[in-house]
Formats: sequence, C-alpha cells, structure tokens
Amino acid sequence: MSSAPVAPAPALIGPGLTLPLVGVILLATALGCWRETGTPRRFWRGLFWALFGLPFLLGDLMLDQLGKPLTDRLAGLLVLALGLIAGLGYSAGPAAPPSPKDQKRRQQRAALLGHRLFLPVLAIPALTVVGVLAGPHLRWPQGSLLAPQHLTLAALTLACLGALLLAWRVTGDSPRRALQASQGLIESIGWPLLLPLMLAMLGGVFLASHTGDAIETLARRLLRPDSKAAVVATYTVGMAAFTMVMGNAFAAFPVMAAGVALPFLIQGHGANPAAVLSIGMLSGYCGTLMTPMAANFNIVPAALLNLQDRHAVIKAQTPTALLLLALQTLLLYLIV
Repeated sequence: MSSAPVAPAPALIGPGLTLPLVGVILLATALGCWRETGTPRRFWRGLFWALFGLPFLLGDLMLDQLGKPLTDRLAGLLVLALGLIAGLGYSAGPAAPPSPKDQKRRQQRAALLGHRLFLPVLAIPALTVVGVLAGPHLRWPQGSLLAPQHLTLAALTLACLGALLLAWRVTGDSPRRALQASQGLIESIGWPLLLPLMLAMLGGVFLASHTGDAIETLARRLLRPDSKAAVVATYTVGMAAFTMVMGNAFAAFPVMAAGVALPFLIQGHGANPAAVLSIGMLSGYCGTLMTPMAANFNIVPAALLNLQDRHAVIKAQTPTALLLLALQTLLLYLIV
C-alpha cells in the first residue's frame, strides 16, 4: 500500500515572513500619520497606508478563510479604493526639509560616524548574494532555513534584517527610530510606491489579453515587412515607448517580442534571436530612464534626495537615454 506524500516542512524565512513584515511597516506608517497633529489630510494618508498594508499582513489568512475568488475581488476593490484616495485625499510630495538645527545635528552625527554609515547599506547586497549561494545548504531543525521556491526574496529578507541589526550597532539608535525613519521615507515617496506592483500586474493583463497579437496585426497594416529600417525602428522605439507607458521593460518585452521581433525580424529577416531580444531589452531600459511610471528608478531617488522637482532625475537622464536608443537602433539595423 502506497502512503500519501508528505508535504515538505515550511521554510523559516520566505514570503510567509517577508510579506507580514512589510504589512507591519505600512501599518506603523498609518498609525504615525493618524497620531500627527496639525498636518493636512492626515486621516486620508493614514487610511491609504493602512489599506495598502492589509493584504501584506492578512493575505494568507484571507485566502484560507475566504478562498481565492473572493480574495481576488476584495483585492480589486482595495486597488480601486487606493486609487480613489490617491486622487482625492492624498497629497504626495517631497518631505519637508529639516530645520537648520536638525540639519546641523545630522551633519555632526554623520561626521562622527564617518564611513561606517555605509556599512548597513553595503551589507544588504552582500548578504543577499551570500544567502542565494548558501541558501540551499542552510537548514534549521524543521527544514530549510530559506524558502527554495523564493530563494532571492528570502535571502533579501535575511539581508535586510541583518543590515537593520548592523545599523542599530553602528548608530546606537532604537528600533522605534527605525520605524520613524521608515515612515518619513515612505511618506516622502507617497503613492508612487505602489506603481511597481501595479505595473507588474498590468503586464500580466496585457499578456492574457493577447496584446502581442494586436501589435502584430497593427504593424502589418502600417509597415512594409520587407523594410528593414522601418521594422527595426518600430521595435526599438516601440520597446522604449511601451516601457514608458508601463514603467517596466520586463512587462513590455513579451508584448513587443511577440508582436514585432518574432514575426518580422527573426522569422521575416532571419535575424539572430539573441541579438534582437537583448538589444530590444536595452531599448526598453532607455524608456525606463524617461518615465515617471518607473517610480522605483525615477521618483524614489528624487524623494530620497529631497529634490524639489520630482522629475529632476528624468530630466537628467533623458539625453543619455535618447542617445543610447539611437545607437541601439543603428546597431540592430547593422546586425539584421
């Protein structure tokens, strides 16, 4: 008689730990907003971060208790509510500059700590790489230490926790100070913090709706398939433009590859698939440099640096992006 397979023991560090930690930080940000006095729209700001944090904190519980169809519908309603609050009740912008007294105290503290300030930041990528390489061999009494199916996420979580401990050691600050600093950072970024998650979902929607087939049909109507220059320019510029709309080159890539690269360049002109697809991806990255939709690349740095112009990063990167896009278009034309 064959016995039923035994489910593997859950890993100690994985999405089950990472996502609730994110939810705790977002809910702490919401509480911090509600506790403020004399600040505009503090109720809406707190409600925004509380609603955003609930799926991270209670997502697995909702799936177990309500089932996937109802949970998906509730998540959709939550996204609509976040959009409504962001449009009507939430005012995102750069954080208020510190007072001269606070600025002087920060400079004195930074001078005292010196280059040790960079140790926690550098520890995150270093510990992540170590975790990914050593993860398959790390065990605890109940099973794997890091979730094998989500090894990079688990290693990044472990690295962030290690960097947090190192930051406490270097600076001597308390965990409460870390939460306060995280609230200030999250509030500085504002609602664009949601864009990477929503744009990743948008890429899945485009794939499910066969947008690549629609792009191919449109290209056949507007282009001469035997015109190498027209097809190459459509592919590279289209990758950049689609990325600017979606904010994510990885989401634009399968759409443009299926709609233009595969039927016209690879099959039609016999181009090398590796060259076509790699240059297309680089063209998409040019679009990333020129769009506020790529919030994690362009809006977050502006918030971190307390820039008054939220699009200053984009303005600085656009000339380089246009030059690279032109060179990649020429390179692909010569290769094809």
